[in-house]
Amino acid sequence: MKEYNLTTKMHSYQWNELSEEQRELLRIAKEQTKHSYCPYSGFHVGAAAKLSNGVIIPGCNQENAAYPSGLCAERSALFAAGAQYPDQPVERLAIACFTDGHFTAQPGSPCGACRQVMIETEHRYGGKMEVLLYGEDETFVVDSAADLLPLIFVSENLKG
Repeated sequence: MKEYNLTTKMHSYQWNELSEEQRELLRIAKEQTKHSYCPYSGFHVGAAAKLSNGVIIPGCNQENAAYPSGLCAERSALFAAGAQYPDQPVERLAIACFTDGHFTAQPGSPCGACRQVMIETEHRYGGKMEVLLYGEDETFVVDSAADLLPLIFVSENLKG
């Protein structure tokens, strides 16, 4: 038997410790929570993806009475970026969560499906995508989506 230790690296920042560019992207993600359609969960999620050409693509969660038909904020932003700017890598993705009348104190964490799409986005463009997870008390910053999903599954895994 072998044992492996998997580690991840994440930074915690106060709002004033973030760069102006990071804060601006988080402001857009926070604003996007207002466009969220979540009549079932009441959990509003906003996202903003900054592309290498400087364009920012917003996204928000969209629920549906047939639950599997909805879409998370992260994937709505990343899929829109891929559809509108297929040749532009995503450099940074910001995510914010709002519920019960306020932003969450601790950062929200992307679901497994979103993490997989984030990994595929990095893999597609051959580079890292910084991920910002906003919370009122602190913001987590990871250098790469791979830090959120160890033992990644990418196209090479499909080959025999």
